[in-house]
Amino acid sequence: MAIGKKRSLSIYDKWFGPLVAPALILFALVIILPFIVGILNSFVVWRGSYYFNPVTRTRAASPIEAFVGFANYKAAFQDVRFTRSLWYTVRFTLIAVLILNVVSLCLALLVTRITDTLAGVFRTIFFLPNMLGGLALGYIFQFVFQIIFTDLLFGPEGIIHIEAMRYMTQDSTKALFAIALLYTWQSAGYMMLIYITGLNAIPKDFYEAASIDGSSPWHTFWKITVPMLMPSFTIVFFMTLSGSFKLLDQNVALTNGDFNTRMIAFQILRTVQDTNPPDYGKAQAQAVIFFVIIAVISLTQVYLTKKKELEA
Repeated sequence: MAIGKKRSLSIYDKWFGPLVAPALILFALVIILPFIVGILNSFVVWRGSYYFNPVTRTRAASPIEAFVGFANYKAAFQDVRFTRSLWYTVRFTLIAVLILNVVSLCLALLVTRITDTLAGVFRTIFFLPNMLGGLALGYIFQFVFQIIFTDLLFGPEGIIHIEAMRYMTQDSTKALFAIALLYTWQSAGYMMLIYITGLNAIPKDFYEAASIDGSSPWHTFWKITVPMLMPSFTIVFFMTLSGSFKLLDQNVALTNGDFNTRMIAFQILRTVQDTNPPDYGKAQAQAVIFFVIIAVISLTQVYLTKKKELEA
């Protein structure tokens, strides 16, 4: 037995490098290298296809001549559209993370309470929206909010007249909830599967002991289910936080950034269109700021939820 184990380990060590090397090379070329180049370009005047010398007002012979230090970062924070989109994204993230986690956890609790056959059917139904692209969903929900909500359901001649539910995509505050509803409908099924995995990993003996002790369902949920679900909370909160900040397709299709509804990813995309000539250096500086914000928030969230896991 020992000889067999040594042989398998030697084969594993022998082929590990050659098998992993293509993936590592591809990752370096597609992710790491462009990331480093992007950071460098955030410190120069870059027009997309050439570097620009801000002193001589001509094309630069090298990136060194186009170096402007932190001027692009200063310009980014002085841009009202960038700061407004950043604050708008933060507001959206707070709403979306709350709604998405509550809905996905409720779906997981419901699915785990029904029979195995029906559970598989409902899991599939709830997961299907995640298979649709963000642009397609954006145009679908644009029809829902502009026609069904505005005219058929909540209009003066609709089922019930609720003015606050009309023209959801034509008001910056309403659009926050409109995009959050879209994002929840798309992602709740995927997050539900993560919560279901966590719920199935909780030993049934805990619930039996709580039932014998006379614990109420609400008390059992907070004292057993929530603490034991902390690993799932860590994953879902990380994915929803980062996903909310990076939302782009849905914002483009649903509102196109009109009525002050640009989110930060869309703002970075539009920066080169709003500037003439296109200022790719400034856009890249915004992207670096965007990355730092996501990294800090995500790492802080993972640290706090991991700490809760240890306490549980």
